[in-house]
This record gives sequence, C-alpha cells and structure tokens, in this order.
Amino acid sequence: MRRGWTILLCCLMTSLLWAEGVDSVSHRKGFFRKAYEGAAGLVKKFSEIDTSYVEPQHYKFCTTLMSTYFFETYIIKNKSGHSLVLAPEARVKFGPYIGWSFLFWGYTVDLAYISANKKRELDLSVYTSMLGVDFFMRNSGKDYKIRSLDMGDEVDTDAIEDVPFDGLNVSITGLNAYIIPNHKRFSYPAAFTQSTCQRRSAGSFMFGGGYTRHTLDFDYNKLRQTVDEKLPEISEKLDSGMLFNTVKYTDVSISAGYGYNWVFSKNWLLSVSLSAALGYKHSTGDRWLSDFNILRDFSFSNISIDGVGRFGLIWNNSKWYFGAYSVVHSYNYKKSQFETSNYFGNVNVYIGINFGRKKSHRNYGK
Repeated sequence: MRRGWTILLCCLMTSLLWAEGVDSVSHRKGFFRKAYEGAAGLVKKFSEIDTSYVEPQHYKFCTTLMSTYFFETYIIKNKSGHSLVLAPEARVKFGPYIGWSFLFWGYTVDLAYISANKKRELDLSVYTSMLGVDFFMRNSGKDYKIRSLDMGDEVDTDAIEDVPFDGLNVSITGLNAYIIPNHKRFSYPAAFTQSTCQRRSAGSFMFGGGYTRHTLDFDYNKLRQTVDEKLPEISEKLDSGMLFNTVKYTDVSISAGYGYNWVFSKNWLLSVSLSAALGYKHSTGDRWLSDFNILRDFSFSNISIDGVGRFGLIWNNSKWYFGAYSVVHSYNYKKSQFETSNYFGNVNVYIGINFGRKKSHRNYGK
C-alpha cells in the first residue's frame, strides 16, 4: 500500500513538472511571438502611406543598372590667404544594384580603372517611408590635378594649373539618417530608391543626423617637387599651412531641411530637397612647422554650417522605372591657422525593373 502511494506521488510530481515545463515553453514562445509582432508592427508604422498620394511597392525585389558621374573638390587655405585647389577628373562609374524589401546593396567600378580597380564605391541603404539610413564607403584613387594655386595677385601660377598630382589619396566613410514627418504623403523613396510611386504632389520638412569620416593622405614632398619643376621661383614662398602628411576629418552633424515632390505628368516626378547641417568637426594629422623644421601633431575642432542637396527626375509605372538623381555635399572647416572646404557629389542615371509581385498586391488597381 505504501509502495502504491509512493508511485502515485511520483507520477503526480512528474505531471506537475511536465505541466510547468510546457507552460514555460509556451511562455517563451509567446514572448518571442509578441516581440516579432511588435517589431513587424513598428516597421509597418514606419512604412505607413496615404495611398491617394503614394502608391505602395507591389513587388518583393528590384534590380537596377546605374551609371554614376562622381565629382569632388578640396580647397586648402592658410592664414596668409594662399589657397590650393585639388580635384580629380570627373569620371563615370558603372555597377549593378539589387533590392529586397527596404534593403538595397550596390557595387560600382570606375570604368577607367577596371584592371587596376583603384576606384571603388560601396553603398548600403535602409529605407522606409518615415525613416532612412545611408551607409557609404568610397576610395578616390590618386588621379588628382592641381586646379589652381593662389599665392597672391602678384604671383602668376598659371604654369601649374591642371598639372597631374598623385600625392593625394582620399577615402570617405559615412552614415546619414533622416526622419520625414509628412511621410504618409511625401515619399522620399519614390524619388531616390524607386520603391514607391508618388502620384500627387506633396512636400515635407526633414530632420536628421550624420557621421562622416574623411582620410586624406597628402605627400607634401611631391607638392614641393611639382612646384619646383613648374614654378621654382615661388617654391620658398609655399606656406607651411598647406603641407600635410595625413589628416583625418570627423564630422558629426544634425540637419534640417525641406523637400518637395512635384508630379507634373502621369508617372513623372521631379523632386528637390535642401538641408542645412550644423556639424561638429574634429581633425588630427601632421603639419610641417618650417620654423623648427620638425613634424608635430595638431588637432582642432569646429562647428560650422554644411549643406546637402538632392535632386531627382524619374519615370515610374510601378514595374519599370528610369531616371536620374544627384546628391551634393558641402563640408567646411575653419580656424585661424587653417581652412579647408570639401565639395563632393554624384549624378546617377539608371534603369531598372521590379519583380516578384506580392500576393497581397496582385489585384491592386484592377
């Protein structure tokens, strides 16, 4: 009898432990399900649109062929008012892009450097109607030219203009994010990622922030050699403020602006947006101090106003699309001993197709 009660008690405890385990597993499954549903609901909220203004994306995937015209200019000034302008030849890059949902990835190669592969660009973007994030990495190569050297009105420096200069190599890494309050009616992706279609004109303010890292490797000995060859009479006048070894610029900014999408004809869109960014700059590197003939580290920080402009023209019937857009950046650094301005941007011409129609959108518009 005692043995029977013992067996019954053991069975009862086993049942209770099994029930508790099942309840724990169910609880964990319920937690993960709620977390997934919450994340999906958040993404859905970020992607909410007013379908009377914006037509949603009907496809899961897209592929794009894009040609990119990239340009940049660096201006270095010193306290004496002397300035050096360096810029590469504007070149055309070409490469494929592929998108899934709100993720886009692309890789472009400079057509003039296919064998050497010196110039590269990598872009990764995450876009919803309300939020957007752009990550980019670029390596410019070493094909710069001295566009101008200003040593004062009394000095003629025409002989050095457009002279090739391979003493500068620039790499840029950046992350930009923005939020669009009127995202239900104004579609930024319609103009720059072709993932929606703007059907009625609308505008919106925009707010965001960014982080950009510029690395400039500057061979000042090559600059001196170039000046000695072309303008030996002014070599000694070359101010030390222009001579660098390596400089790394960091920019952290907040921005505000306004954008407008104008639907001027069926399937056609013209988009213009301008943003001003209040940025905090910090730079470290080496400067040649002629008075002591030694290399010393220097650093400075600065707060200034920069700018970003975006312009786009697109035809999109929701399956096929083609068009062009341009993005232009301006960064400015200024201190009493040193000043630099950096302008860079691109013009993109593209054609693409959406495919893999979503089940829930198969009867849209019918």
